[in-house]
Amino acid sequence: MANAASPEIIAKYRSSVQDCQQITIKISELETDRNEHKLVEETLEPLDPDRRAFRLVGGILVERTIKEVLPSVMHNRENLEQV
Repeated sequence: MANAASPEIIAKYRSSVQDCQQITIKISELETDRNEHKLVEETLEPLDPDRRAFRLVGGILVERTIKEVLPSVMHNRENLEQV
């Protein structure tokens, strides 16, 4: 009886290991995104708020000012920190 369950247990274990690896990859991606947002925030803060800034929105590059872009970058970073 134990031998019959062994392949099932091994398959379940391998599935769990794969799930853990996928979760680890996703966490790493989220941390990278958060760090990129923080870097952009730190770069934009000392600049003139009326200076042009470009932002990628849905795959389209749009021109805005820093005072328009910075709040959304900060909000996105805050959301990433909550995840």
